[in-house]
Amino acid sequence: MGAALIRLAMSAGVVTLVIAAGAIVTHLPMLFPSLGPTAYLLFATPLAEPASPRNTVLGHLIGVLAGAAGLAVFGLLHTPPDLTAITWPRAGAAALALALTCGGMAALRLPHPPAGATTLIVALGLLRSPADLAMIMLSVLALTVLGGLLNRARGIRYPLWRIRPATPATTVGAHTDPCPPRQADVGVPDNH
Repeated sequence: MGAALIRLAMSAGVVTLVIAAGAIVTHLPMLFPSLGPTAYLLFATPLAEPASPRNTVLGHLIGVLAGAAGLAVFGLLHTPPDLTAITWPRAGAAALALALTCGGMAALRLPHPPAGATTLIVALGLLRSPADLAMIMLSVLALTVLGGLLNRARGIRYPLWRIRPATPATTVGAHTDPCPPRQADVGVPDNH
């Protein structure tokens, strides 16, 4: 178990350094807080639906669009952020963005909790220009691709797009405990 945890931590560190290097070289906002919990999902629970590329990319896209909608509705598209003096319009933008993100992910069955942080980053005005929003999505794509490559290199059958639903043939006699075995939880390679 110790080696798997070290690989998990090393994988998260490596992808963060790669994305940070891109930010340093380009001087673009490629590294932002919601990438942290996304990396955790990709490496700690790689076979869980919220960690799939589909949920990761589309969840963050919903968050970006909802954050931009919150800014637009409350007239804040060109207002710089001020986290020390939150105004009612900023609070409204954040509340609307988070409501749209949570509702959108639930309606589309695309759970990816870190997208809730992404929508607040946008709605609070921290990253708000069209170029910033594109950079958020580019960074999410980079993290997803790098995470997939590292997981597959570790022997984990990380999906190319989405987790395949279990079929009745694969669920007969399957583990029904609400807390699944630790192997899937920590990204231990599947040796079957």
